[in-house]
Amino acid sequence: MEEVFDVVVVGGGGSGLAAAIEARAAGAQVVLLEKNEKLGGSTAWSIGSITATGTPHQSRRGIRDDPRDHYADMPLFAGELAGRDNDALRRILCDEVPEAFRWLLALGVRFYGPMPEPPHRRPRMHNVLPNSLSYIYHLGRRARRTGVEFRFGARASALLTRQGRVCGVRCGDERRFLARRAVVLATGDFTNDPELKARYMGAREARVEGVNATATGDGQKLALALGARIVNGDLALGPEIRFIAPARPTLARRLPPWRLLARTMQWALEHAPQKLLRPLVMSFLTTALAPSRSLFEHGALLVNAQGRRFCDERDAPALALAEQPGGCGYILLDGDLAGRFSAWPHFVSTAPGVAYAYVPDYRRNRPDVYAEAPSLEQLAHKLRVPPQALESAASGRRDAASFERPPFIALGPVRSVFVHNEGGLAVDEHHRVLGEDDAPVAGLYAAGATGQGGLLLKGHGHHLGWAFVSGRRAGRFAAQDNAAG
Repeated sequence: MEEVFDVVVVGGGGSGLAAAIEARAAGAQVVLLEKNEKLGGSTAWSIGSITATGTPHQSRRGIRDDPRDHYADMPLFAGELAGRDNDALRRILCDEVPEAFRWLLALGVRFYGPMPEPPHRRPRMHNVLPNSLSYIYHLGRRARRTGVEFRFGARASALLTRQGRVCGVRCGDERRFLARRAVVLATGDFTNDPELKARYMGAREARVEGVNATATGDGQKLALALGARIVNGDLALGPEIRFIAPARPTLARRLPPWRLLARTMQWALEHAPQKLLRPLVMSFLTTALAPSRSLFEHGALLVNAQGRRFCDERDAPALALAEQPGGCGYILLDGDLAGRFSAWPHFVSTAPGVAYAYVPDYRRNRPDVYAEAPSLEQLAHKLRVPPQALESAASGRRDAASFERPPFIALGPVRSVFVHNEGGLAVDEHHRVLGEDDAPVAGLYAAGATGQGGLLLKGHGHHLGWAFVSGRRAGRFAAQDNAAG
């Protein structure tokens, strides 16, 4: 089967949808290929923050901010890695994310904020309402209304070339999607691909799964076969320990992305007493976030699914956990630790700019990851592990408190994950993929994490900002690509 379009976009997350919408707005006939049965990508899995300057939200609070200060502040997040940044792409992000933010507002996406996140000098982080699925809902609706065509269950297996130019995408053995103008790769990162993780990160890292199970580096692999290269492939957020997600979506994830609901939530977050809002906020905050490292610094223990302590909890515990049977474990606290982590400043988990969750919040909101007993032996029975394993774990930490005061609490299962990685294809300032000798590969563009190009996106809200900025730009440039030229 063969179909012909002007632009073929590979990937149905935030960057792919942005590329498809803009290419269609530029007059191109567009098809978006998605290997899954629905849109979403890592955008749908994200917390949903976007960091931008000059927003209406900043103006309403009297905050004067601009892209120049944003550009100057971003390297503060990178620290000693700042020299590996792509300054040209960082300039593009900071200059164009204000317009991308207004574009999202025009599509119907709503935000709460801005929230402070040092070392940003001013509050710039905006949190999407009611959840990150709002991006996919509103972008998907705009794409459909403007005539973008979708093909689901279409996993790209190869890029098609003609006379040195990319001219389409093959899916499987029989489906071919030809592009009169260009192809845009927007398939996300490779956090769940053992091959690329082993090549760029290491053998131990290759065992750690990604939060997004379908982030398998498809776009990177397609381009590597044509001589492209990956930049900063060894950098990632993670591995880190996270609580397993609830078996059923929480209320916060089930909320529909209606404009009226988002506006109501925005008003409530700005005006309603925090006591009334806390139950809803906690239903989000206690889902699958990372437990604070401070737990281990104060003496919490990490045991595997068999109840055995297997590492020094302060020395790369996430890597060690991934190597344990089943890749899962539990965090153990005694009564002293539980009391300490029941109030500020000792929190179990947090989403910056949202709130903090403590031990009592997990007791109320996540009974599936919370177990309590008056003795280690009884706790072991609840976890279905040998009692002597927990007793040995509790006595093995010589530099911590005695770990003797009841009740004894287990938080978990927890697992090791990569949230996202920075390893994107090298691209130029027009988002063209660079091949041998850093010459653009004719007819091939990349956006989002796939086309990150060495740009360092530390801090919250920068990955989504880049997804929408680069996606929009790549779509426009692809639509203007003259294949005959």
